[in-house]
Amino acid sequence: MGSEEGEMLPVAAQPLDDDNLLSEILLRLPPQPSSLPCAAAICKRWFSQISDRGFIRRFRLHHRSNPPLLGLFHERAGSIHLQPTMEPPNRVPHGRFSSPEGLRSFRLVGCRHGLVLIFHYSQDQILVWDPITDEQHRFAFPPEFYMLETPIEGTVIRVAGDAHHFQVVLVAYTPEENPRAIVLFYSSKTTVWNILMSTPFPGDAMEYASMPSVLVGDSLYWLLFGKSSVILEVDLDIRSLAVTPVPMDMFPEVDHLMVMRAEGGLGILSLSDYTIQLWKRNTNSASTASWLLRRNIDLDMLLGLNSQENISRYIRVIAYAEENNVVFLRRCSGIFMVQLESLQFSKITEDIPHVICYPFESVYAAETGIGGEHDGADQDMLS
Repeated sequence: MGSEEGEMLPVAAQPLDDDNLLSEILLRLPPQPSSLPCAAAICKRWFSQISDRGFIRRFRLHHRSNPPLLGLFHERAGSIHLQPTMEPPNRVPHGRFSSPEGLRSFRLVGCRHGLVLIFHYSQDQILVWDPITDEQHRFAFPPEFYMLETPIEGTVIRVAGDAHHFQVVLVAYTPEENPRAIVLFYSSKTTVWNILMSTPFPGDAMEYASMPSVLVGDSLYWLLFGKSSVILEVDLDIRSLAVTPVPMDMFPEVDHLMVMRAEGGLGILSLSDYTIQLWKRNTNSASTASWLLRRNIDLDMLLGLNSQENISRYIRVIAYAEENNVVFLRRCSGIFMVQLESLQFSKITEDIPHVICYPFESVYAAETGIGGEHDGADQDMLS
């Protein structure tokens, strides 16, 4: 039976009139710093959705596995500075992430999952700092070791599926006749240190300062570069420690070696003269590892260098951003970043006065007044 004359039929709701659906759409905006501020400017309703603290938390968690590369942290003049790497409107303003107050006599040790790890020598403390929220966690250095005398590397990681807790992993090298690597573990849940394991390692593998670790799956890897270069592997899942010799005959006259991610596994980047080689580790059913050369990158051609000029011969690797697969190179003419898949490159600054830098990969909304009190950044420790 038809409707009576003049009766109004219900109007179907438009998709974007549904707040839940709108939230899901906005959640999938790119994780660039300008994305949320631009969307919030569309209308009051979108602003209301985006400024909700719950949405900000979900947005950062949603993009946790693909954060943008915001910049490079490095030490300068007794403080910590961020060198921005993105172009406007996504570029982080200089001075946006300033050093924690009271920081003196310190060492910048690592940066991962939006957290920065610092050895604060003057306080005999370790500091884990979230630059976006400015939240800080301080705790005593493990009593078994003296910070200024024991060679120690370290890193910080967020607990999988947990937005509020983190873990710190330290590797201490005992300077004895029979040197050993000792792995220590700190959890913000338990607030205690545990010595997990130790293993012998060649003492002459520490002739040069090691690059920061790389996280591949559930394992951390450090490459110790020297006469007997080795890769130290810490499996966080089964709590095991292994030392693997690096076949140096594969890298004759190499200027620099660095561990990296490679096609879902472990890789090595080698730099010799003006050529980068990317290697991938393969492991067969008998757990025997071999290394396969996957790519050669000619920096002469890529960066337009002139290798015949003596002034141009200096080139070094200073950082690797594991989530974005980007390597940073220092030359006399400046600091360059190269995306190792697309080979897109850019010069980010004239110089950074430090040998090793630490890429900062995290989700951050530019200053708009949305999402909390800290210049638009949410106060919860998420990334």
